[in-house]
Amino acid sequence: MATTRSSKRQKNEPYELLYHAGIPGRGEHIRLAFEEAGVEYWDAAHNDNGASETYPLISDKYTGNAHSPPHLAPPILRHGDLTISQTPNILLYLGPRLGLVPDQSEDPEGIYYINQLTLTALDGFSNEAHDTHHPIASGEYYEDQKDEALRRAVDYRLNRIPKFLGYFERVLGSPTSQGGEYLYGGKLSYADLVLFQTLDGVSFAFPKCVKSARESGKYGKVWALYERVKGRAKIKEYLASDRRLKYSMGIYRHYPELDEE
Repeated sequence: MATTRSSKRQKNEPYELLYHAGIPGRGEHIRLAFEEAGVEYWDAAHNDNGASETYPLISDKYTGNAHSPPHLAPPILRHGDLTISQTPNILLYLGPRLGLVPDQSEDPEGIYYINQLTLTALDGFSNEAHDTHHPIASGEYYEDQKDEALRRAVDYRLNRIPKFLGYFERVLGSPTSQGGEYLYGGKLSYADLVLFQTLDGVSFAFPKCVKSARESGKYGKVWALYERVKGRAKIKEYLASDRRLKYSMGIYRHYPELDEE
């Protein structure tokens, strides 16, 4: 029965992305997957009733149902009778359906390696990037933890960004990359889209640091992948459209004082 429902859902039901309006945030990874695959999707961030669809699902009064637990936070994906949250979990679900992982009959383990790479990119270039401006408490203002943020940003720029760039440079030079153009198997996967988006966000937040890293010549494969993804026809069209939300006060924030040499 579950297989039948899944098959019907895939063919007939629309994809619905529930996320905050006004910031790209963690929902952007889902958007990039949809855009690259060329599938239609409903985006709460661009609809007048988006908030009324999204926030009841994260209310402390919402208890889910017999098949779906409550959600802590967006992004949330609705697809037919399925409602799931957490960015990597959503991508794990969408990957096979959007052609953004290897054929599982040919490479049954590939999806897990792609998930591994995705989680690593989110750790280094999303979660840690966010913590540079909120190192003490997410619920407090940046100005209330500015001294701690300055200290955290120094470590992030000098140690963490190079560490993660070096790791992905190594991945692209490894046999599993199969040529160095993409992270796994010689073909685009959602891990490449996530790495692109996280690098783009860090470039906004730390432009001086990223410029220095790019000009160092140490991470040529990583930045070539970034430009390769950015130049893909559907991604390029999306980035130039009004569907692409601008960075502001979300995960990626540009505070000049955090990017000083």
